[in-house]
Amino acid sequence: MCNRAPIHHRIPFLEFFAFGPSGLEQIEKLSSPRMIKTHLPIQFIPKSVWEQDCKVITVARNAKDNLVSYYHFHRMNQVMPEPGSWQEFLQIFMDGQVAWGSWYDYVKGWWEAKEKRRILFLFYEDLKENPRREILKVAKFMEKVLEEDVVEKIVRLSSFSAMKDNPMVNYSTLPPSVMDQTISSFMRKGEVGDWKHHFTVAQNEAFDEHYEREMAESSLKFREVL
Repeated sequence: MCNRAPIHHRIPFLEFFAFGPSGLEQIEKLSSPRMIKTHLPIQFIPKSVWEQDCKVITVARNAKDNLVSYYHFHRMNQVMPEPGSWQEFLQIFMDGQVAWGSWYDYVKGWWEAKEKRRILFLFYEDLKENPRREILKVAKFMEKVLEEDVVEKIVRLSSFSAMKDNPMVNYSTLPPSVMDQTISSFMRKGEVGDWKHHFTVAQNEAFDEHYEREMAESSLKFREVL
């Protein structure tokens, strides 16, 4: 399954329209049940998703590692705006002036909505720590009973190293004019805490102060943030 076609063909990207068929065009060709990918904040999700009581799985990553990953993604993705310097992108991220908007608004929106909608909210750090446990959470949410050998196969094939080497997942099938992986791999490191190799002491202190203000009224807590 994970080797038969590029992932962007198997799972349409709802708001995608940069080249080739748009996400909506791809979705319309699929019969139900369908899997659909999106990076949209919850306020922009089509009402039909909730009217049809669809299930949504959201994966959130701590802000600092997310910022680092997004910076390198901007560097290699030729469709995205130029990120500028690391310091410039850091400020842009904090201001929420990036594609798909503020990280803070995004995670808080989905976190709060999970109390009213059929939303499974997962943490990237938990997936790295114990992928088997998180896969079983997904299976339960999707009302699927998996045999142990199937669970182990999913654990193995969904590991970062396996996906990094899989051309049907790592976007290496796209031309350099779209994703130039000589600049940075689409699947770069996948580590928790890599932000420590990018932030200066001053940047980290400024970010922490900003983070505390933005997240002060939310019950959402991440690991490896402070």
